[in-house]
Amino acid sequence: MATATLDLRHGTQRVFAHLLASTLTVSVVNFTVWFAVTFWVYIETRSVMATGLIAGIFLAATSLTGIWFGSIVDGHRKRSVMQGSAAVSLLFYAGCLVVYLSTPDETFRDASSPVLWAFVVALMLGVITGNLRTITLPTMVTLLVPADVRDRANGLVGTATGLSFLVTSVISGLLVAFDGMRSVLLLGIAVLGLSLLHLSRIEVPDGRGAVARAAPGSDAEPQRSGVDLRGTLRVVRSVPGLPALILFTCVNNLVGGVFMALMDPYGLSLVSVQTWGLLWGALSALVIVGGLLVARTGLGSRPIRTLLLVNAVLWTSTMLFPLQASIVLLTLGMAAFMLLMPFAEAAEQTVLQRVVPYERQGRVFGFAQSVEQAASPLTAFLLAPFTELVVVPYMSGDGFGARTIGPWFGTGTDRAIALVFVVAGVIGLAMTLGALASRPYRRLSAAYLAAPSDGPSDPDTSTTASEAEREDGAACPEPTVA
Repeated sequence: MATATLDLRHGTQRVFAHLLASTLTVSVVNFTVWFAVTFWVYIETRSVMATGLIAGIFLAATSLTGIWFGSIVDGHRKRSVMQGSAAVSLLFYAGCLVVYLSTPDETFRDASSPVLWAFVVALMLGVITGNLRTITLPTMVTLLVPADVRDRANGLVGTATGLSFLVTSVISGLLVAFDGMRSVLLLGIAVLGLSLLHLSRIEVPDGRGAVARAAPGSDAEPQRSGVDLRGTLRVVRSVPGLPALILFTCVNNLVGGVFMALMDPYGLSLVSVQTWGLLWGALSALVIVGGLLVARTGLGSRPIRTLLLVNAVLWTSTMLFPLQASIVLLTLGMAAFMLLMPFAEAAEQTVLQRVVPYERQGRVFGFAQSVEQAASPLTAFLLAPFTELVVVPYMSGDGFGARTIGPWFGTGTDRAIALVFVVAGVIGLAMTLGALASRPYRRLSAAYLAAPSDGPSDPDTSTTASEAEREDGAACPEPTVA
């Protein structure tokens, strides 16, 4: 039997290539707005708390909209969802441009200004609407790409993410440095308009054939319209170990919210905004490299193990790079993250695409996004003020931390942020090692191996998963935790 190959020049894979290119283009716009408004607000207000609040707004909105967005993806034609997403973002950015041009500059320099925060919230709503595409795209991988090369297609999605970060970092830093938010918004409006024109010329299948291929024995209850959270929960619970994976990623993001809230102030304390933007751009090239490696080699037969091992390496890196105030160490830590991030993201997507029925994938991807991001806003909203009001005084002047570890660790705002990073790294590493030793990890690996690999199907593996689990455990024994 011939092995399927990833060939983006022909058939449905060519449609996937067009959708990937369209999503890449719009992601560049949305990431540029997000990065730029964070840089711009920090430069205007010099408030660490303000940047943390922006991160919190993004994460809270992502969490609150994920399930709803997933139901929109499952209930409508995929091209219409992508077009609607771009159109709504365009309207938000156009409205914000009017506000920006008609508001005195002094208003935006006050971190407590209601106009400033109304402007920021409106921009972030435009960015968040783009998440409809991030939920839609993995469902299109399931529909348009052969099952045995989906992990490689997911690697290309990671490559596109890296490319968008590369372009975004360079563009946002330079535009904010030389023209504030005006050029950022003009660029966003123009590119989103072109994206709408491009999508209007692409024929995208609606997936009805994939729905018809649901496996025998799947849940017989008719699919409900709307959000249908109960049915989505039933699908998630039916896969052994899948709730544990989503919970793990949720807690992982809780700790990772530290970096979302504080990385920009830390980096901008070491270098200028132009240098910071260019550095992000250069390092984002490593996401492209990582994605291409996934596309070339795949993830192996145990993608969940790959995900956890990658997390262990990343948390170790975050423990080490903040030990001294060095842009070199920071760059090395960020480089490790950028290179390995596509492996982790592709691993989770590959698992869900195999064990979740196609007609539910939008809802499950949206549910996973909501749950996995649910804790991050708490970190972002609370940690930035906590760092500014508690940790910074602790590591400054006559603070206890400044007197005890300050002589070798350093003192001041940047070293306070670094201390938070080190503690987060220790917590994250301990949590990942615990997950590797757990029973839910082995159960999900077994469910993945037991699921049909020839197309979308129902993940009812209650009988075959036990067999596969014993087989997997015999091949690679793991310690068990209660």
